[in-house]
Amino acid sequence: MHPVTVFQSFSSAEAQLVRSRLEAAGFSAHVNHELAAMSMEGYSLATGGILVQVSSDQAEEAQELVSSMQVSDK
Repeated sequence: MHPVTVFQSFSSAEAQLVRSRLEAAGFSAHVNHELAAMSMEGYSLATGGILVQVSSDQAEEAQELVSSMQVSDK
């Protein structure tokens, strides 16, 4: 199964928070492009940000959880 992006951010802390919330809910989540984004100023914008990804079989449920987090955090 291939990875699917369920959250995208330009903040490493925000991406890690979402990853940890997903893992607490039982998902296998990974953060990608974090090191590249932190290594060079502006690189995060060029690559589309820091990505939180889950496997394709978990994507739909994970996206629902992420969407509910974004509503409740505002």
